[in-house]
Amino acid sequence: MEHIDSLALRKALGAFPTGVAVMTTLDATGRACGLTVNSFSSVSLNPPLILWSQSLSSRSHPVFRDAERFVVNILSEHQIQISKQFSTASDDKFRNIEFRSGLGGVPIISSCAANLECVKVSAHPEGDHVVYIGRVIRQERSEQRPLVFGDGRYLVARPHQQDERGAVLALES
Repeated sequence: MEHIDSLALRKALGAFPTGVAVMTTLDATGRACGLTVNSFSSVSLNPPLILWSQSLSSRSHPVFRDAERFVVNILSEHQIQISKQFSTASDDKFRNIEFRSGLGGVPIISSCAANLECVKVSAHPEGDHVVYIGRVIRQERSEQRPLVFGDGRYLVARPHQQDERGAVLALES
């Protein structure tokens, strides 16, 4: 099998822009926990299932491994600072973050593009990550545009302007 350079692979994967989400849950003592991810995807609409992955070496891995519930907070384009705050090591990632309690008390971050409250269905260790499957039990969507990440930087999602035949004319501002 050919050796894959991890930095080259990271650069190639960066060509596929993704949304940015903060996963939140509670630890065994009821303390809020969260981390930024871009490894999130829909699995099924019926039943409503999603997946996301987490590094086995993440400080919060034991918390998410043991949690029964989590929330997918899909960040909006104005929430870059929240993305950065939850992607750094800190004992108080929720400092100055506006949130409310969802089902089971799990934190729901305010002003997101969308929030999905989930019950963990399964966890599958693969390589240096674990893939979690969650069943969506409640969701909400705002009018906010989502935050996007690709090629190692934050991006904004803008729709293409189309004519009556569907041909792309320009990007909307």
